[in-house]
Amino acid sequence: MIKAIVFDFDGLILDTETHEYEVLCEIFEEHECELPLSIWGELIGTKSDFSPFTYLEEQTKKALDHNELSNLQKERFSQRIAQEKARPGVIDYLEAAKTMDLKIGLASSSNYEWVSSHLKRINLLDRFECIRTSDHVEVVKPDPALYLEAAKCLGVKPEECIAFEDSANGALAAKRAGMKCVTIPNTVTKDLVFCQVDHSLESMANMELKELISFLEKQ
Repeated sequence: MIKAIVFDFDGLILDTETHEYEVLCEIFEEHECELPLSIWGELIGTKSDFSPFTYLEEQTKKALDHNELSNLQKERFSQRIAQEKARPGVIDYLEAAKTMDLKIGLASSSNYEWVSSHLKRINLLDRFECIRTSDHVEVVKPDPALYLEAAKCLGVKPEECIAFEDSANGALAAKRAGMKCVTIPNTVTKDLVFCQVDHSLESMANMELKELISFLEKQ
């Protein structure tokens, strides 16, 4: 029996990932280079030592000012994300879960300040009973620790949870934790190779939460 739902954040609730990648692509194009999605996609939903600007230096074979590029990236990203709202269906799922007396959690490989500030801006911070981020675990996704900690915080077993994910690393973490996993990829993650998940949707707006849970419980 499903007792809780656990959301990823980046790319799932708020599509930060598409904007981040598109901003980097713009900067690379301005240097007549490309940042392949085949490289960037492996980093989505996890933490990595990969530096896009070191990679850009390798492509251009020129020394670049990383601080200047980083500031430019942050400025352009901030302008884009300021206009962004929750992805379609997210608020409907949150409201439906509350009506159904389901516990609601969040598990993100980003840090708490990042997650909470964006949730606050789109007025969703108080919708979550438990938020677990990179500040709460030693290893982030695809390790299952974040999802296991979220389940523990919510007072439920992992198998009683549905995890909602947009990335391959996140989906793998959810399944490793023993949760059911439903993927809702975004523009950047839709072509990634995912592990076997329980269901996939183009948008939460395409299927009501109650219907989805009924479908998953019959599997």
